[in-house]
Amino acid sequence: MSPLRTRFIEDMQLHGYSPKTQARYTDAIRGLAKYYRKSPDLLSEEDLRRYFLHLTLEKRVARSTATIALCALKFLFQNTLQRPWPSLKLLRPPREQKVPVVLSRQEVQQILSSVRVPVYRVCLTTIYACGLRLSEGRCLRVSDVDAARMVLHVHGKGSKDRYVPLPQKTLEQLRELWRSHHSPQWLFPALPRTGCPGVAPEEGEPIPGTALQGAFDRALQQSLVRKAAHIHTLRHSYATHLLEVGVNLRVIQSILGHSTPTTTALYTHLTQQVRESVDQPINELVNGL
Repeated sequence: MSPLRTRFIEDMQLHGYSPKTQARYTDAIRGLAKYYRKSPDLLSEEDLRRYFLHLTLEKRVARSTATIALCALKFLFQNTLQRPWPSLKLLRPPREQKVPVVLSRQEVQQILSSVRVPVYRVCLTTIYACGLRLSEGRCLRVSDVDAARMVLHVHGKGSKDRYVPLPQKTLEQLRELWRSHHSPQWLFPALPRTGCPGVAPEEGEPIPGTALQGAFDRALQQSLVRKAAHIHTLRHSYATHLLEVGVNLRVIQSILGHSTPTTTALYTHLTQQVRESVDQPINELVNGL
């Protein structure tokens, strides 16, 4: 490992970045070095500008990929190399305005009931019932369950912990699942390796996110729900369903762990009540056409 890469990783650790973020940033810097075939500390400000032109115009990478690359470069050059170049402020890709897919409560039930493996089914159910992100749900620990207060301690994105309401039925499902594996650490421990009965996974390992997403995809296909849904759709649906039954937007913001109400306000456009409120006026507009 080069001294620059070592220093870069150490700086990210000092800033409290998660191992996942460190890996993504390191991969982004590796892509830059591979493109120019030289160490990033030998590059100029113009080199960075041309690299982003390559990413956006030639490779046409997704906005999320470009954003990760930009954040990695800004951290490397501004913090590790102490080069606060002005052009780094001009490279941010435009924000995409996309409306998330939302499932009805019946569709959520159809999908979750199609998950066959208990650890996957209970984990996905908990993700929906508590409005969690994939990473938050799969990494829940036994100690995160507070049955006395009926809340779940969530280790949120960006090291922002929060407590969320824990439904009674979800608590019962968690207890039943735990009795089947008795893991001292994880609510959803990784399954034994395929083809190796009795061989436990590495100690301290929760179920992989890829395996959980695969289970969701299979259940979606079997449920016959024809929407472009993924695990994060459960979180969008949870927030929308809470709004539909009258839960205050500020409360939903706190449960989801959003920093600003602007992010949560997106769900006000997706509720059934909003759609129904415009049905009659729209029908009157087109009557007689």
